[in-house]
Amino acid sequence: MSTLQGSPHLRIASPYDTDTRWSAKGDMFWNGFKLHVTETCTAAAEGQRTVPNLITDVATTASTVPDVKALEPIHRRQHRRGVLPGEHYLDSGYAGADAIVTARTRGVALITPVLLDQSRQAREKAGFDAANFTIDWKYQQVTCPLGQTSSSWSPCLQHGRPMTVVKFTRSTCGPCPARAQCTTGKAGYRQLTLHPKTMTDALRTARAEQAGRDWQKDYALRSGVEGTIRQAVAVTGSRRARYRGLARTHLEHVYSAVALNLIRLHAWWHGKPLDRRRTSHLARLELTLAA
Repeated sequence: MSTLQGSPHLRIASPYDTDTRWSAKGDMFWNGFKLHVTETCTAAAEGQRTVPNLITDVATTASTVPDVKALEPIHRRQHRRGVLPGEHYLDSGYAGADAIVTARTRGVALITPVLLDQSRQAREKAGFDAANFTIDWKYQQVTCPLGQTSSSWSPCLQHGRPMTVVKFTRSTCGPCPARAQCTTGKAGYRQLTLHPKTMTDALRTARAEQAGRDWQKDYALRSGVEGTIRQAVAVTGSRRARYRGLARTHLEHVYSAVALNLIRLHAWWHGKPLDRRRTSHLARLELTLAA
């Protein structure tokens, strides 16, 4: 028996449209593209009239392109068009240490939940995770919570990205009274894998900030874009492409965004509320019974 396997982004999914690709997200499985929508979300100051939130950018990518890979082209296009935001609220799919650092060079603060530390110690909230270790970037040394220093500092490439592997010695970790809280590995010593300094600092700062209530309250503003996505689906039928090819489908998405902006402006000019929130079937039934 022989098999043939290729990368999903190279594998043709349809003989009618060679640009489409099969992809999955959660329980959704589709053949097509991805649509990325950016809209304003600035609240009106006290005493001022509320302004409509308008779509400022739409991006259409192959469905196999990770969200985080689509962010930099979006920011480049927004910068070129003069609509680059000072704060960009995103879901976790766009988060990443390199994305945070790159956006910061453009003057954009990413408000997005970053991936938490996936080590055993962090997941179980028991023992010493990477945040408990002090990093001395100048002298290329890491100090553990009990004051012991690392023995090796090895820059390397992992999946094409620069990383640094830091190791402690078996003679240091073996007799340590807190070894069980630090590592249970068969090697008998602790090892850390670090991003470059700017990325490590960005990740640690972002993880610390998103643990606070103020950050959670601020991030709730992003939920408004879910109403935009629902409006795009319900009003313009954005989930089903009317044309073939990435370029034509993107043009369709641009037309849809223009139509939604005109609808919002019309409602604003005439003083009509524009409710974009979604009410579930269960919520509607509850409201009916209450009435």
